[in-house]
Amino acid sequence: MTPEQMRDASLLELFSLEAEAQTQVLSAGLLALERNPTQADQLESCMRAAHSLKGAARIVGIDSGVSVAHVMEDCLVSAQEGRLLLRPEHIDALLQGADLLMRIATPGSAPQPSDIETYVALMGRLLDPSAPPVPVAAPLMAELQLEAPPASSIDVPVEPSEQPPSRKGKRTTEGGERVLRVTAERLNSLLDLSSKSLVETQRLKPHLATMQRLKRMQNNGLRALENLNVHLKEHALSLEALEALEDARRLLAESQQLLSEKNAELDEFAWQASQRAQVLYDTALACRMRPFADVLSGQVRMVRDLGRSLGKQVRLEIEGEKTQVDRDVLEKLEAPLTHLLRNAVDHGIETPEQRLLKGKPEEGLIRLRASHQAGLLVLELSDDGNGVDLEKVRRSIVERQLSPAETAAQLSEEELLTFLFLPGFSLRDTVTEVSGRGVGLDAVQHMVRQLRGAVELEQTAGEGSRFHLEVPLTLSVVRSLVVEVGEEAYAFPLAHIERMCDLEPEDIVQVEGRQHFWHEGRHVGLVAASQLLNRPASQNSGETLKVVVIRERDAIYGVAVERFIGERTLVVLPLDERLGKVQDISAGALLDDGSVVLIVDVEDMLRSVDKLLNTGRLERIARHGNQAAEAARKRVLVVDDSLTVRELQRKLLLNRGYDVAVAVDGMDGWNALRSEDFDLLITDIDMPRMDGIELVTLLRRDNRLQSLPVMVVSYKDREEDRRRGLDAGADYYLAKASFHDDALLDAVVELIGGARA
Repeated sequence: MTPEQMRDASLLELFSLEAEAQTQVLSAGLLALERNPTQADQLESCMRAAHSLKGAARIVGIDSGVSVAHVMEDCLVSAQEGRLLLRPEHIDALLQGADLLMRIATPGSAPQPSDIETYVALMGRLLDPSAPPVPVAAPLMAELQLEAPPASSIDVPVEPSEQPPSRKGKRTTEGGERVLRVTAERLNSLLDLSSKSLVETQRLKPHLATMQRLKRMQNNGLRALENLNVHLKEHALSLEALEALEDARRLLAESQQLLSEKNAELDEFAWQASQRAQVLYDTALACRMRPFADVLSGQVRMVRDLGRSLGKQVRLEIEGEKTQVDRDVLEKLEAPLTHLLRNAVDHGIETPEQRLLKGKPEEGLIRLRASHQAGLLVLELSDDGNGVDLEKVRRSIVERQLSPAETAAQLSEEELLTFLFLPGFSLRDTVTEVSGRGVGLDAVQHMVRQLRGAVELEQTAGEGSRFHLEVPLTLSVVRSLVVEVGEEAYAFPLAHIERMCDLEPEDIVQVEGRQHFWHEGRHVGLVAASQLLNRPASQNSGETLKVVVIRERDAIYGVAVERFIGERTLVVLPLDERLGKVQDISAGALLDDGSVVLIVDVEDMLRSVDKLLNTGRLERIARHGNQAAEAARKRVLVVDDSLTVRELQRKLLLNRGYDVAVAVDGMDGWNALRSEDFDLLITDIDMPRMDGIELVTLLRRDNRLQSLPVMVVSYKDREEDRRRGLDAGADYYLAKASFHDDALLDAVVELIGGARA
């Protein structure tokens, strides 16, 4: 390349940088002018941007750029001088001109000469007062999507004091800091090294504690030597012995002084090292964080243009643009946010005529708010449109054969809205460029779940809809509960933890042959973390069981662990790719002492639980506590489909000292009887799947169970019902109509005696 060609290439690069900056100024200013066409500051800003681009294009010899910028400048000057009032068609044309200039400045995407001629002619007609009004049409050319920074790189601000003399067009932040391009791999490596450095400084603490202990031991040694000296004064010692004793005292005192000085130096060094390591880590982490506004580039313009193409007036208001978010999260948020915004414009906002009839302003409003809450990025996207047509959703559910009409008619609003997140579900009957292609909210939900987040939809008929999204602020750091399983540390992300609790042995009940416990009005399945993670079962004989309640959407389970270590903020370290996907594990991390902890993949773990349930391989958790006393307690199985009756009987028997398991119907009770040993069966008669009579009949035919005492407790108090129960093999029949605490407990004592063997 000749020097002249190199100069031309450099000038073109500068022009491209200036075009990128100035077209952003134009887009923002023109959108503001659409709401207030006479804003002097915005008119001045846009005119200067067009003027600068015209001059820059002339310098580099791009005539097409000069032509486009010139007619744009003429239009803006006319508006400044009051000869022209900017209307929506003028804003459309000026925005198209900004797109054209960006295409002209981008290598390899220059428009055709005919496009330039068409645009100049269009602007000429718009500026001619005698010309007929130009109808609002679709954009002259497809909207240009500016190339974003590659996914493998990130812009990092540099302190102003470190800047070399800047040249025109260099990218800067709002604070005037120069921006450099750094590969994501290097930034990840820096974060990894800084986190390890932070961990290494923590290892100085136990060393310092040992040195302090050594200092105390020397103090004790010096006092012991002083005591020895006092006792030896009563004896006549040779001069040599006295000198040796004095030398020992002197050397010990000197070593104590030296140790004290070095301890102070080490303590100061450890404090400074930990502070600097923390600052290094925080700075490296901050380099990954970008303002939320980075994902909004062009969204205001997109909402405005899409609304215009649909004959609607729509404005997007954004709050919290400076909210800091991890760059990886930002990249993954762009697609779902764009989809939700387009959905709000197309489905939510009504036409101006419809809005006026409802007493609303012609212009529809979409609000997007970003904020931090408890380590999460919370996004709220709301519109003041028509809301969701619930009856149309109900009809669509029936038409798509997703539910019978009778069931669909009884669905609540919350249940109906969940159908909108199903794959392929759409309320549009025809396919358009915006909607009706079967790629709906399910894609949004899928992408949000990939970020370990959640999305919810609320609506008010005729007043609008609101999407609530919660995602982690960063994928590099996760706040977790660290636990011990099989003498190894594991971390559960707090975002997936419903609660943590201590379970007493009597809190564990049997439902359908599996262990459960009572949590917020429902039975929650109990599983052992040791089985899920392939670790040896705990030998802990403590009175209580440590349980982490994990939830992912509607799935909820209690995971029994050995010990709660505590909450920690962990830097995520990806596993070696050669390992592939490790079951139930998402990544690793380092604890403060340098030991490794594995971070649990909660969604994967819940799938593992379902698999164990389906194959019948889920192991029971041994009940802790006094095993001899546990074995001596008599066990009672209560079978009843009424939750109230079941819980009442369970608590009565527990309070009397019996060990109680429960089952929800006859089939559940039969499974429990075959898998465990009981001293008494208490059963209802009328139950789904298998009634009490069938259960007692099966029990009396089984060689192992035929001698088990059986009590029937039923609402039916007729003689024939009593006879049916006793004929089937029941030992005692108690009517619920006359049921009271003492009657049940007296009957149990009559059949099997007291709670202790």
